[in-house]
Amino acid sequence: MERIPVLAGPTGSGKTLLALRLGEEMPVEVVSADATMVYRGLDVGTDKPSPEERRRVPHHLVDVLEPSEAMSVARWVAMAEAAIAEVLSRGRLPLVVGGTGYYIRALSEGLPGLPPPDPEVQAALWQELEAKGLEPLQAELARASLEDALRVGKNPRRLVRALEVLRRTGIPPARFPRRPPRFGYAKLVLWPERAWLFPKLEARARRQFAQGLVEEVRALLARYPGMPTALQAIGYKEVVGYLKGEYGLEEAILRDIRAVKAYAKRQYTWFRHEPGEVVYLPRGGEEAYRGFRDWLRLHFGL
Repeated sequence: MERIPVLAGPTGSGKTLLALRLGEEMPVEVVSADATMVYRGLDVGTDKPSPEERRRVPHHLVDVLEPSEAMSVARWVAMAEAAIAEVLSRGRLPLVVGGTGYYIRALSEGLPGLPPPDPEVQAALWQELEAKGLEPLQAELARASLEDALRVGKNPRRLVRALEVLRRTGIPPARFPRRPPRFGYAKLVLWPERAWLFPKLEARARRQFAQGLVEEVRALLARYPGMPTALQAIGYKEVVGYLKGEYGLEEAILRDIRAVKAYAKRQYTWFRHEPGEVVYLPRGGEEAYRGFRDWLRLHFGL
Protein backbone atom coordinates (compact mmCIF):
# COMPACT_ATOMS: atom_id res chain seq x y z
CA MET A 1 0.00 0.00 0.00
CA GLU A 2 1.29 3.46 -0.95
CA ARG A 3 2.44 5.43 2.13
CA ILE A 4 1.54 9.11 2.42
CA PRO A 5 3.29 11.56 4.79
CA VAL A 6 1.22 13.54 7.29
CA LEU A 7 2.34 16.70 9.09
CA ALA A 8 0.11 17.34 12.10
CA GLY A 9 0.22 19.22 15.39
CA PRO A 10 -1.48 21.94 17.42
CA THR A 11 -2.53 25.23 15.92
CA GLY A 12 0.28 27.76 15.60
CA SER A 13 3.05 25.14 15.70
CA GLY A 14 4.26 26.08 12.21
CA LYS A 15 2.76 23.39 9.98
CA THR A 16 1.81 25.72 7.11
CA LEU A 17 5.18 27.45 6.98
CA LEU A 18 7.04 24.13 7.08
CA ALA A 19 4.92 22.76 4.26
CA LEU A 20 5.55 25.87 2.14
CA ARG A 21 9.31 25.70 2.69
CA LEU A 22 9.50 21.99 1.92
CA GLY A 23 7.22 22.39 -1.09
CA GLU A 24 9.71 24.76 -2.67
CA GLU A 25 12.52 22.22 -2.19
CA MET A 26 10.80 18.92 -2.89
CA PRO A 27 8.18 17.58 -5.36
CA VAL A 28 5.29 17.66 -2.87
CA GLU A 29 1.77 19.08 -2.98
CA VAL A 30 -0.21 19.90 0.16
CA VAL A 31 -3.52 18.24 0.96
CA SER A 32 -4.96 20.46 3.68
CA ALA A 33 -6.49 18.76 6.73
CA ASP A 34 -7.90 21.97 8.17
CA ALA A 35 -11.63 22.22 8.84
CA THR A 36 -11.77 25.99 8.27
CA MET A 37 -9.40 26.47 5.31
CA VAL A 38 -11.90 24.59 3.14
CA TYR A 39 -14.10 27.71 3.18
CA ARG A 40 -13.79 30.60 0.77
CA GLY A 41 -13.63 33.99 2.45
CA LEU A 42 -12.24 32.72 5.77
CA ASP A 43 -8.71 33.96 5.18
CA VAL A 44 -7.39 36.25 7.92
CA GLY A 45 -8.73 34.18 10.80
CA THR A 46 -7.38 30.90 9.41
CA ASP A 47 -3.89 32.14 8.46
CA LYS A 48 -4.63 30.65 5.05
CA PRO A 49 -1.70 30.55 2.60
CA SER A 50 -1.98 33.40 0.13
CA PRO A 51 -2.89 32.80 -3.53
CA GLU A 52 0.74 33.55 -4.44
CA GLU A 53 2.02 30.97 -1.95
CA ARG A 54 -0.44 28.42 -3.33
CA ARG A 55 0.82 29.09 -6.81
CA ARG A 56 4.35 28.26 -5.66
CA VAL A 57 3.30 25.17 -3.73
CA PRO A 58 0.03 23.58 -4.89
CA HIS A 59 -2.61 23.14 -2.17
CA HIS A 60 -5.69 20.93 -2.29
CA LEU A 61 -8.90 21.22 -0.24
CA VAL A 62 -8.42 24.95 0.33
CA ASP A 63 -11.23 27.31 -0.77
CA VAL A 64 -13.44 24.45 -1.96
CA LEU A 65 -16.71 25.33 -0.16
CA GLU A 66 -18.91 28.35 0.45
CA PRO A 67 -19.28 29.20 4.17
CA SER A 68 -22.96 28.24 3.91
CA GLU A 69 -22.04 24.64 3.06
CA ALA A 70 -21.41 21.90 5.61
CA MET A 71 -18.34 19.70 5.44
CA SER A 72 -18.79 16.25 6.96
CA VAL A 73 -15.89 13.98 7.84
CA ALA A 74 -17.00 11.47 5.19
CA ARG A 75 -17.13 14.16 2.52
CA TRP A 76 -13.69 15.48 3.46
CA VAL A 77 -12.14 11.98 3.40
CA ALA A 78 -13.59 11.32 -0.07
CA MET A 79 -12.19 14.62 -1.35
CA ALA A 80 -8.82 14.05 0.32
CA GLU A 81 -8.43 10.55 -1.10
CA ALA A 82 -9.31 11.81 -4.58
CA ALA A 83 -6.73 14.60 -4.26
CA ILE A 84 -4.06 12.17 -3.02
CA ALA A 85 -4.70 9.81 -5.93
CA GLU A 86 -4.54 12.68 -8.43
CA VAL A 87 -1.22 13.97 -7.07
CA LEU A 88 0.27 10.46 -7.11
CA SER A 89 -0.87 9.98 -10.72
CA ARG A 90 1.40 12.89 -11.73
CA GLY A 91 4.45 11.39 -10.02
CA ARG A 92 4.46 13.84 -7.13
CA LEU A 93 4.07 13.23 -3.40
CA PRO A 94 0.94 14.38 -1.54
CA LEU A 95 1.65 15.79 1.91
CA VAL A 96 -1.34 15.87 4.28
CA VAL A 97 -1.00 18.95 6.52
CA GLY A 98 -3.30 20.12 9.27
CA GLY A 99 -4.46 20.14 12.84
CA THR A 100 -8.01 18.82 12.48
CA GLY A 101 -7.32 15.57 14.24
CA TYR A 102 -10.55 13.75 13.48
CA TYR A 103 -10.06 14.38 9.74
CA ILE A 104 -6.57 12.85 9.93
CA ARG A 105 -7.81 9.96 12.08
CA ALA A 106 -10.65 9.13 9.66
CA LEU A 107 -8.33 9.38 6.66
CA SER A 108 -5.59 7.19 8.12
CA GLU A 109 -7.63 4.72 10.18
CA GLY A 110 -10.80 4.53 8.07
CA LEU A 111 -14.28 5.98 8.51
CA PRO A 112 -16.56 4.43 11.15
CA GLY A 113 -19.49 2.56 9.62
CA LEU A 114 -22.20 4.58 11.36
CA PRO A 115 -25.93 3.98 10.93
CA PRO A 116 -27.84 6.55 8.84
CA PRO A 117 -29.21 9.56 10.78
CA ASP A 118 -32.54 9.31 12.58
CA PRO A 119 -34.35 12.67 12.18
CA GLU A 120 -36.73 12.03 15.10
CA VAL A 121 -33.97 11.31 17.59
CA GLN A 122 -32.02 14.30 16.32
CA ALA A 123 -35.05 16.59 16.63
CA ALA A 124 -35.47 15.58 20.29
CA LEU A 125 -31.78 16.23 20.92
CA TRP A 126 -31.97 19.67 19.35
CA GLN A 127 -34.87 20.49 21.70
CA GLU A 128 -32.85 19.21 24.64
CA LEU A 129 -29.84 21.24 23.53
CA GLU A 130 -31.93 24.40 23.33
CA ALA A 131 -33.42 23.80 26.77
CA LYS A 132 -30.29 22.70 28.66
CA GLY A 133 -27.35 24.10 26.67
CA LEU A 134 -24.22 22.33 25.45
CA GLU A 135 -22.55 21.33 28.71
CA PRO A 136 -24.84 18.51 29.94
CA LEU A 137 -24.86 16.89 26.50
CA GLN A 138 -21.08 17.28 26.16
CA ALA A 139 -20.65 15.61 29.56
CA GLU A 140 -22.88 12.70 28.51
CA LEU A 141 -20.79 12.11 25.40
CA ALA A 142 -17.50 12.47 27.30
CA ARG A 143 -18.56 9.81 29.83
CA ALA A 144 -19.11 7.37 26.97
CA SER A 145 -16.17 8.36 24.74
CA LEU A 146 -13.51 10.99 25.39
CA GLU A 147 -12.35 10.59 21.78
CA ASP A 148 -15.78 11.56 20.46
CA ALA A 149 -16.04 14.44 22.93
CA LEU A 150 -12.70 15.83 21.75
CA ARG A 151 -13.70 15.38 18.11
CA VAL A 152 -17.05 17.09 18.57
CA GLY A 153 -15.81 19.96 20.74
CA LYS A 154 -18.49 22.65 20.94
CA ASN A 155 -19.95 22.00 17.51
CA PRO A 156 -23.71 21.51 18.10
CA ARG A 157 -24.35 19.65 14.84
CA ARG A 158 -21.61 17.10 15.52
CA LEU A 159 -22.67 16.77 19.15
CA VAL A 160 -26.26 16.00 18.18
CA ARG A 161 -25.16 13.40 15.63
CA ALA A 162 -22.77 11.68 18.07
CA LEU A 163 -25.39 11.51 20.83
CA GLU A 164 -28.03 10.32 18.38
CA VAL A 165 -25.80 7.35 17.50
CA LEU A 166 -24.92 6.74 21.15
CA ARG A 167 -28.51 6.79 22.41
CA ARG A 168 -29.82 4.63 19.57
CA THR A 169 -27.13 1.96 19.70
CA GLY A 170 -25.43 2.28 23.08
CA ILE A 171 -22.13 2.57 21.19
CA PRO A 172 -20.29 5.89 20.67
CA PRO A 173 -19.30 6.68 17.06
CA ALA A 174 -15.57 6.19 17.63
CA ARG A 175 -16.12 2.53 18.58
CA PHE A 176 -17.91 1.51 15.42
CA PRO A 177 -15.91 -0.74 13.06
CA ARG A 178 -13.98 1.27 10.47
CA ARG A 179 -13.64 0.63 6.77
CA PRO A 180 -10.03 0.13 5.63
CA PRO A 181 -8.27 3.34 4.51
CA ARG A 182 -7.37 3.66 0.84
CA PHE A 183 -3.70 4.53 1.56
CA GLY A 184 -1.14 3.95 4.29
CA TYR A 185 0.22 6.90 6.27
CA ALA A 186 3.32 7.88 8.22
CA LYS A 187 2.77 10.80 10.58
CA LEU A 188 5.04 13.45 12.02
CA VAL A 189 3.43 15.46 14.82
CA LEU A 190 4.94 18.81 15.81
CA TRP A 191 5.09 18.85 19.60
CA PRO A 192 6.51 22.18 20.82
CA GLU A 193 6.54 23.16 24.47
CA ARG A 194 3.44 25.10 25.48
CA ALA A 195 5.67 27.85 26.86
CA TRP A 196 6.94 28.33 23.29
CA LEU A 197 3.56 27.95 21.58
CA PHE A 198 1.12 29.94 23.71
CA PRO A 199 2.81 33.36 23.41
CA LYS A 200 2.81 32.82 19.64
CA LEU A 201 -0.91 32.06 19.70
CA GLU A 202 -1.61 35.29 21.57
CA ALA A 203 0.56 37.32 19.18
CA ARG A 204 -1.13 35.68 16.18
CA ALA A 205 -4.61 36.48 17.49
CA ARG A 206 -3.72 40.15 17.95
CA ARG A 207 -2.08 40.23 14.52
CA GLN A 208 -5.21 38.82 12.90
CA PHE A 209 -7.34 41.56 14.42
CA ALA A 210 -4.82 44.17 13.22
CA GLN A 211 -4.89 42.66 9.71
CA GLY A 212 -8.65 42.99 9.30
CA LEU A 213 -10.38 40.05 10.98
CA VAL A 214 -13.29 42.23 12.10
CA GLU A 215 -13.81 43.53 8.56
CA GLU A 216 -13.63 39.97 7.20
CA VAL A 217 -16.31 38.75 9.61
CA ARG A 218 -18.52 41.79 8.95
CA ALA A 219 -18.42 41.04 5.23
CA LEU A 220 -19.20 37.36 5.83
CA LEU A 221 -22.17 38.22 8.06
CA ALA A 222 -23.53 40.56 5.41
CA ARG A 223 -23.39 37.75 2.87
CA TYR A 224 -24.45 34.92 5.22
CA PRO A 225 -26.76 36.44 7.87
CA GLY A 226 -27.96 32.96 8.91
CA MET A 227 -24.64 32.33 10.70
CA PRO A 228 -23.48 29.15 8.95
CA THR A 229 -21.33 26.57 10.72
CA ALA A 230 -18.17 28.15 9.27
CA LEU A 231 -18.70 31.28 11.36
CA GLN A 232 -18.59 29.20 14.54
CA ALA A 233 -14.84 28.76 13.99
CA ILE A 234 -12.45 30.10 16.62
CA GLY A 235 -11.86 33.81 16.13
CA TYR A 236 -14.93 34.22 13.97
CA LYS A 237 -17.55 33.56 16.63
CA GLU A 238 -15.73 35.89 19.03
CA VAL A 239 -15.87 38.68 16.45
CA VAL A 240 -19.55 37.95 15.80
CA GLY A 241 -20.27 38.62 19.47
CA TYR A 242 -18.39 41.93 19.26
CA LEU A 243 -20.28 42.97 16.13
CA LYS A 244 -23.57 42.16 17.88
CA GLY A 245 -22.60 44.55 20.67
CA GLU A 246 -22.28 41.85 23.33
CA TYR A 247 -18.81 43.08 24.41
CA GLY A 248 -16.01 45.40 23.32
CA LEU A 249 -13.14 44.85 20.92
CA GLU A 250 -10.49 44.08 23.55
CA GLU A 251 -12.82 41.52 25.14
CA ALA A 252 -13.29 39.91 21.72
CA ILE A 253 -9.51 39.64 21.36
CA LEU A 254 -9.14 38.15 24.85
CA ARG A 255 -11.93 35.64 24.15
CA ASP A 256 -10.20 34.66 20.93
CA ILE A 257 -6.89 34.14 22.76
CA ARG A 258 -8.56 32.00 25.44
CA ALA A 259 -10.42 29.95 22.83
CA VAL A 260 -7.37 29.26 20.67
CA LYS A 261 -5.28 28.22 23.69
CA ALA A 262 -8.06 25.88 24.82
CA TYR A 263 -8.21 24.43 21.30
CA ALA A 264 -4.45 23.85 21.30
CA LYS A 265 -4.76 21.99 24.63
CA ARG A 266 -7.44 19.74 23.11
CA GLN A 267 -5.17 19.10 20.14
CA TYR A 268 -2.31 18.08 22.44
CA THR A 269 -4.68 15.63 24.13
CA TRP A 270 -5.91 14.27 20.81
CA PHE A 271 -2.54 13.84 19.09
CA ARG A 272 -0.96 12.34 22.20
CA HIS A 273 -2.94 9.20 21.41
CA GLU A 274 -2.48 9.22 17.63
CA PRO A 275 -2.44 5.62 16.32
CA GLY A 276 -0.24 4.15 13.61
CA GLU A 277 3.28 5.08 12.55
CA VAL A 278 3.89 8.35 14.44
CA VAL A 279 6.97 10.45 15.23
CA TYR A 280 6.76 13.40 17.63
CA LEU A 281 9.04 16.37 17.04
CA PRO A 282 9.44 18.31 20.31
CA ARG A 283 10.84 21.45 18.75
CA GLY A 284 9.63 24.55 16.97
CA GLY A 285 10.95 27.02 14.43
CA GLU A 286 14.11 26.18 12.47
CA GLU A 287 14.74 22.97 14.40
CA ALA A 288 11.28 21.71 13.43
CA TYR A 289 11.98 22.49 9.78
CA ARG A 290 15.26 20.55 9.78
CA GLY A 291 13.71 17.63 11.65
CA PHE A 292 10.76 17.40 9.27
CA ARG A 293 12.99 17.72 6.19
CA ASP A 294 15.26 14.94 7.44
CA TRP A 295 12.25 12.74 8.26
CA LEU A 296 10.86 13.16 4.73
CA ARG A 297 14.22 12.35 3.18
CA LEU A 298 14.68 9.27 5.35
CA HIS A 299 11.22 7.77 4.90
CA PHE A 300 10.24 8.95 1.42
CA GLY A 301 13.56 9.28 -0.38
CA LEU A 302 13.11 12.97 -1.18
